[in-house]
Amino acid sequence: MDLLVNLYSRRLTELGQQVGDVPAVIRVALPPEQHLIKDWVRANFSEYWVSEVTAAMAHQPPGCLIAVVDGALVGFACYDATARGFFGPTGVAENQRGKKIGLALFYHSLAAMKSQGYAYAVIGSAGPVDFYVKAVGAMPIEADKEDIYQGLLRVRPAPEANP
Repeated sequence: MDLLVNLYSRRLTELGQQVGDVPAVIRVALPPEQHLIKDWVRANFSEYWVSEVTAAMAHQPPGCLIAVVDGALVGFACYDATARGFFGPTGVAENQRGKKIGLALFYHSLAAMKSQGYAYAVIGSAGPVDFYVKAVGAMPIEADKEDIYQGLLRVRPAPEANP
């Protein structure tokens, strides 16, 4: 299910106040870090998300934010990866979850989108729907099972050649 976020909602401001004390540095990823970020995403999430990180890093400024704790990468969030105006993918290391790092990445990504002129953000194929609804009042977008990921190629064995 896709969700829509109003970037001019007071809920976004409130979210910024909630994540002021997060125990990580949240910042825009630098192009020379791209290989490290992609390796980390590959090891912790999926090759599909590595592709989206690549797309997000191709922008100026990059549409990829990272969370760093004691010099180590512990999370990332992208926007404008699969489509303009889309937030995601995003992920946090398992041992860092529950510390508001994901919320902070979400907030800073939405704030960056707003500063670049977006009025709304789409969360494509949102996993934890309740998380986004609670955080900023994200609203479901009715789509009747149709979305940008419809028909996405999946890894399958190659067909056998006819003799």
